[in-house]
Amino acid sequence: MKGWALTFVLAAVFALCVGPFYWLAMAATHANSEIFAETPKFYPGDQLGANTAKLEESIGLVHVLGNTLFVAIVQTSIAIVVALLAGYAFAKFEFRGRNAFFVLLLSTLVIPGGVTIIPIFEMMNDLDLIDSFPALILPNLTVPFGIFLMRQSLLAIPDELLDAARVDGAGELRVLWRVVVPVMRPVLAALGVFLFLGAWNDFLWPLIALRTPEMYTLPVALATLQGLARTDFGQVMVGTAISSLPMMVLFLVLQKQFISGLLAGATKG
Repeated sequence: MKGWALTFVLAAVFALCVGPFYWLAMAATHANSEIFAETPKFYPGDQLGANTAKLEESIGLVHVLGNTLFVAIVQTSIAIVVALLAGYAFAKFEFRGRNAFFVLLLSTLVIPGGVTIIPIFEMMNDLDLIDSFPALILPNLTVPFGIFLMRQSLLAIPDELLDAARVDGAGELRVLWRVVVPVMRPVLAALGVFLFLGAWNDFLWPLIALRTPEMYTLPVALATLQGLARTDFGQVMVGTAISSLPMMVLFLVLQKQFISGLLAGATKG
């Protein structure tokens, strides 16, 4: 009896999680007039190609996807390197003020992101970077949570292991690349998924920093489809489905490393 109850609960949770995505996928294949019809459409329609073509015509879907992918990959890659180097320094090097700097870093986690938007905009404007990819990437290269996660995970690596590599003549960068990175791969993968998700879905800062449609990322471009009098929800559903797809694929590919990294970050240190 208990087994059936658990199965029912899990099935209900699964339906609640997957149901909206299923409806989104089905809605993307219907015309705008059919999406919010009195009788919901839970079966595939024949308008997927037409909706996709209209979306390409409206926002330049391929170009916008390229912008978003470029920003997300570059931002995530550099942010992971910065977090790894900073976490390595906090975990394995003794220097004056280390604890104070780390506490100061952690204190930034409680500052709402909206508070920093105006100062960051002023900085980007003074550097003449508004309406450019660097304006999107540079403010997000230092992620306090990522540095904290790297530091906590690196504390679990024995200093003797690193010292043995140094005795063999390896420099710090070689020790980092040959010894630390292989051990940290699950944590790096978990952090990479978090950072890529944040960069891919970022809306507010690109909305403020970008001015020309040629520079838009996908969330900003999709927001332009919202009209004052009429909105083509067929296009919106296709764009939203396409926006969700890369993250699903990324998680499915890296789910083993992602879960291992979360467990490592939660138990080490």
